[in-house]
Amino acid sequence: MTSVSGVDAVVLVGGKGTRLRPLTLSAPKPMLPTAGAPFLSHLLSRISDAGITHVVLGTSYRAEVFRDYFGDGSAMGLELDYVVEEEPLDTGGAIRNVADRLRADDAVIFNGDILSGADLGALVDTHRTAGADVTLHLQRVADPSRFGSVPTDGDGRVTAFLEKSAEAPTDQINAGCYVFRRRTIEKMPTGRPVSVERETFPGLLADGAHLQGYVDTSYWLDVGTPEAFVRGSADLVRGIAPSSALPGPIGDRLVLEGAEVAGDADICEGSSVGPGATVGAGARVAGSVLFPDSQVADGAVVDRSVLGAGARVGEGAVLRGVVLGDGAVVGSGCELLDGARVWPRVTLPDRSIRFSSDA
Repeated sequence: MTSVSGVDAVVLVGGKGTRLRPLTLSAPKPMLPTAGAPFLSHLLSRISDAGITHVVLGTSYRAEVFRDYFGDGSAMGLELDYVVEEEPLDTGGAIRNVADRLRADDAVIFNGDILSGADLGALVDTHRTAGADVTLHLQRVADPSRFGSVPTDGDGRVTAFLEKSAEAPTDQINAGCYVFRRRTIEKMPTGRPVSVERETFPGLLADGAHLQGYVDTSYWLDVGTPEAFVRGSADLVRGIAPSSALPGPIGDRLVLEGAEVAGDADICEGSSVGPGATVGAGARVAGSVLFPDSQVADGAVVDRSVLGAGARVGEGAVLRGVVLGDGAVVGSGCELLDGARVWPRVTLPDRSIRFSSDA
């Protein structure tokens, strides 16, 4: 990654993570264990590796959790500032809300639930070379119809912001990372919700501001859904997604200190097993995330699933594409299929019928 200096970073971590419930009932989404560390640790490691040292965290939901864990940031070679959003302000309002903590002329803004391999130094270089007011990280995707598309001209300048459409004219989408001039941020409205996609960016274009695109094809994933969350964690474990915060070697599995795994258990496809977790004899855990103190009994199968802290899976049970909340119990012989979510401390009895929806 190209090194960069003289910029601030802003990470927006104020969302409630409703798409990841029930996991986020007990912790903010950026603090969920992901490949053995809070998700935010992986993003902060990328920021630090790029040479950026001053980071402002825009928090709201469970704001104290971030400060309690990361403190002043010195353990990661960073200087962290915290700004609490008292009322939901949307992305643009959250950016404006941290303006008085910025020190440099430019700030790199990160959506706190995006896992990316973009070269941050190259992104900032593009911004400075173009003399842009805002530079957007634009990701090329196979199916842009699921996102708003952002066309650019021959010089890379953004020409429009288009809503989701099956007839998307470009495969470039807004990847949720921007470089703003501080003076541009300071002109944004204060004290109310502001959408960057629907208000800030279209308004800047209408006013003749220079919006530049930095088009990229590196790793990119929005981890806001359970399916994407387990995929992102597995990609980090296997080294497909970059991070220097991985608490162990890159490989097909990550078993953290204090976990107990039977010798014939199969832990594979980028699974991570948290401290205090146990996996019994003959069990298979594939492409999954086991939070601390969770338990998988003998012969059980856990595939593409997330087990919250202290959750238990009974002997011979089968989970595929499932989320268990903290302390949830799935009895022996149960079968839960794609999309099932079991709320915290709910118990499903042994040999229950097949579940494929919230329980």
